[in-house]
Amino acid sequence: MLIPLIVACALFMENLDSSVVATSLPAIARDLAVDPIALKLAFTSYLLAIAVFTPISGWCADRFGARTVFRSAIVVFVCGSVLCGLSSSLEGFVAARIVQGLGGAMMVPVGRLVLVKSVPRSEYVRALSWLTVPALLGPMMGPPVGGFITTYFDWRWIFWINVPISIVGFVLVSLFIDNIKEEDTPALDRIGFLLSGLGLAGFVFGIAASGIGLIPDSVVAVLVGGGSVLLVLYVRHALSATHPLIDVRLLKYASFRANIIGGSVFRLGIGAIPFLLPLMLQVGFGLSAFQSGSLTFASAAGSMLMKLTAPPILRRFGFRTVIIFNVFVSSAFVMACGFFTALTPWPVIMAVLLVGGFFRSLEFTAFNALGYADIPRPSISQATSFAAVAQQVSVASGISLAAFSLETARSLRGETMLVPADFTFAFIVSGLASCLAVLVAFGLRPDAGAEVSGHRRKASAAEPAE
Repeated sequence: MLIPLIVACALFMENLDSSVVATSLPAIARDLAVDPIALKLAFTSYLLAIAVFTPISGWCADRFGARTVFRSAIVVFVCGSVLCGLSSSLEGFVAARIVQGLGGAMMVPVGRLVLVKSVPRSEYVRALSWLTVPALLGPMMGPPVGGFITTYFDWRWIFWINVPISIVGFVLVSLFIDNIKEEDTPALDRIGFLLSGLGLAGFVFGIAASGIGLIPDSVVAVLVGGGSVLLVLYVRHALSATHPLIDVRLLKYASFRANIIGGSVFRLGIGAIPFLLPLMLQVGFGLSAFQSGSLTFASAAGSMLMKLTAPPILRRFGFRTVIIFNVFVSSAFVMACGFFTALTPWPVIMAVLLVGGFFRSLEFTAFNALGYADIPRPSISQATSFAAVAQQVSVASGISLAAFSLETARSLRGETMLVPADFTFAFIVSGLASCLAVLVAFGLRPDAGAEVSGHRRKASAAEPAE
């Protein structure tokens, strides 16, 4: 399990950074003199860069070697972190986050690619679970550490702590990761890269920039509409290309299709939590960044506890049952966050976040492991890139949905200040959005992904025992 732990070092750095940023959003907004809702761009710009450049991560790893790309990505990511700490405007901060996203686009997907190419199918669930255990230390440590730094020092230091972590990761990758390459790497699909990159950039950035006055509404409409057209053109191109950048034909595999569509819908609501929760606790309830971070880390703690129990749960009940049941449970815990008040006891808040984090993480693990159940080994690289793009786009869209819900609730009151009731509305909308993933899960076979989960249905009375 050495390789999963090394890859987890990169995940640790990225997840630590994301959770730290979420906790520090109100302080960053005050320092940059912008509306806290406008800082959704701090999330979406990063996710946008990942979505645009992730599709070529698999090709780069196959062409230049996984170790070479992995190490380069770590360097780019930490350079972006330093630039974030030096930013003095919203535009500069967003640009620095895009640089970070470029590094993250290569770092995490390539790391996962190394993992899935190094373990047998029967070990996918266990390897993915061990991979994310150290990585979850980032979200656990991020909120309290980021909150402490922001409250008692300066938010800019939260980005500079990535420097020593990146040095450790660079050394470990250099020593223990093989420079895995493919002997016959096809030519890069340049047309596909332009269509998908420009399409995703226009669509996601247009949605993220809407409603904050950064650009005119007419430009937003052009970005969203033009991005959508380019994405449709990409699909037509990919269906006829010999080696498309993102192979949409992989959706013919039911398990992978469920991961992409169902997982994306689920993340549409769940992905809004890191954006909504710190804002509610700090702007809505008046807590400090440190107090907020001391509460929100409980969600990551619940996720870590789940990783130790995911394999036996999936083996006992199977993917379909777990995913269907868990969609409703996870969504209910999302909506429960909207009913917190400034008088809610802290132990109650932590308990809800702990249990909610457990079930959300179980759902993510189930979707991710199911996605690779039927994919042929030569297509794993393509599937990894496809899944990573879908994840980033869905989370970015979820954050935009949450921000739109907040803005709508605030506008209906005719005020400029955010109040707790605005967050109640946003959490309910996000929870209901996640529930829609069950429509995809109902289409799964009862034995879907059995080779990965180890789940086998018991023979009925009418069926002969094997």
